[in-house]
Amino acid sequence: MPPTTKTRPTAPTLRLRPWQRAALDQFNASDENDFLAVATPGAGKTTFALAAVRGFLAANPTARVIVVAPTSHLKLQWADAAARLGLDLEPSWSASHESLPNEADGLVTTYQQVSTSARVLSKLSKNAIVVFDEVHHAGEDRSWGESITVAFAGALRRLSISGTPFRSDTSAIPFVRYEYEQAVSDFDYGYGPALADGGVVRPIYFPRFDGYMEWSAPDGSVLGASFDDELDRTRANQRLRTALSAQGDWLPAVIAQAHEQLMRIRSDDQPDAGGLIIAVDHEHARAIAHILKVRHNSPATVVLSDDPNASDRIVAFGVGTRPWIVAVRMVSEGVDIPRLRVGVFATTTTTELFFRQAVGRLVRLTQGGGPQRAFMFIPDDARLRAWAEQIKRQRRHSLRARSESEEFASDAEFDSQAEPDDGEQLSLFNALSAVTLSSGAPEMTVFDAAYEDIPEPRNLGVDEADLLFDLSPLPGRGERLIDPNGAAPRREREILRDKNATAVRELVALTGQQHGEVNAELNRRSGVSKVAQASRAQLRKRLLAADGWRRQLSGQRSPWRVR
Repeated sequence: MPPTTKTRPTAPTLRLRPWQRAALDQFNASDENDFLAVATPGAGKTTFALAAVRGFLAANPTARVIVVAPTSHLKLQWADAAARLGLDLEPSWSASHESLPNEADGLVTTYQQVSTSARVLSKLSKNAIVVFDEVHHAGEDRSWGESITVAFAGALRRLSISGTPFRSDTSAIPFVRYEYEQAVSDFDYGYGPALADGGVVRPIYFPRFDGYMEWSAPDGSVLGASFDDELDRTRANQRLRTALSAQGDWLPAVIAQAHEQLMRIRSDDQPDAGGLIIAVDHEHARAIAHILKVRHNSPATVVLSDDPNASDRIVAFGVGTRPWIVAVRMVSEGVDIPRLRVGVFATTTTTELFFRQAVGRLVRLTQGGGPQRAFMFIPDDARLRAWAEQIKRQRRHSLRARSESEEFASDAEFDSQAEPDDGEQLSLFNALSAVTLSSGAPEMTVFDAAYEDIPEPRNLGVDEADLLFDLSPLPGRGERLIDPNGAAPRREREILRDKNATAVRELVALTGQQHGEVNAELNRRSGVSKVAQASRAQLRKRLLAADGWRRQLSGQRSPWRVR
């Protein structure tokens, strides 16, 4: 019988998109500490950034990772994405913990947390690569920018990524290069090129609705106008606010059209397709959810910023089949819900930055799902119409027959400052009535003419082997599970921490000691300094110590015994 030979298992790999490989090559070739990549929402910025991080850690085995994200929900999203690439990022870190679990590769924090943790982070970042997600947030508040500079000036490498063009206010964004007072990126991949490449993002269409609105202005005058009437900014804002009133007829009519479009997609194309409605405020969001439930028998997930379970609601909606999610701002940027196919822009925020962020929620492609056209229903307000026209021009330019040059314009920089305060006495403003002027279908046939053919992914002359990124275990970090669900190992630490907390409560009841005393004794018995810094092995050892202490006191088997 011939001897058998064992074949070594093939190392796991990740297939990069051509733009991700090009950006990664450029990042690796750069000698600068700072690198800025701007890519359209849905193109895969997170994957590119994590691939860059893995490459950096391979060359710097003792380094750690710090990711700064805009929201708490995105901290969890980053941690899950990292786990799928074999990286262990801790999203529950706080300044009180000071250091990290000794088995973790790094942490995920928020811009807001940085403002209160800059000194602690400055120590952690001295041997770290730092990733700034949607880095334009660093310029929202001067104190945020100062804190980020303090926290990360000593980092080994800084990678900034953004899916939307930058603000053009006077606050410079830390670690971003400027020329002639304009932010300069090191790599750009706009919506037009992404559509042209095929298989990256969805084409989006903009059904728009005119209407006639009447309202009582703060000065007591009663005004009426359609979206075709030219008004100054203050009156235009009042007109838009009137159209979006849940008590009028305009908004329910638009929601009805959007709901019909979503049901058509769910019936003909994608059974789990979802829709997003962006509301003005919390009260408005609840009123919209009521319209969906009463008029269309469609319960909606409502996500509000003051809800402690908001992140869980977003996650549940993302993996579920419920038709609608209604939010104010929490789903406007960064949140990855690929099944979203229909949106309603029902907010009074009209800056181009926010509009593009909202549109970005609908362009993420799901693999193997056919043409996947997306629709954002908008008021026919001149400002929103202008932003939609810019995106539409990129879409048409990319989907029409390709030119010989194959050149496509990337997103231009624009003024995205927050809207100035009207100075209105809002309590004196009153929406009187709002009705749509279009009958039947909205002006999609005028605005979009016809659905262009969606191109197949084009051959960019890139060797397929060059797109494969090695996910072998990183030096000095042990065998890491490449978890397709993004669950390990941080979630195992969370479970073990919860079990430790339960054990402490039971021991407090048995001993009559204070929580602090019990925790200190368990730490002494297990050799743990802080639970927040403990590895999974240390947390298991601490549970065994608690189990032994409990049995010593009661002679009973512990219900939270470690398997």
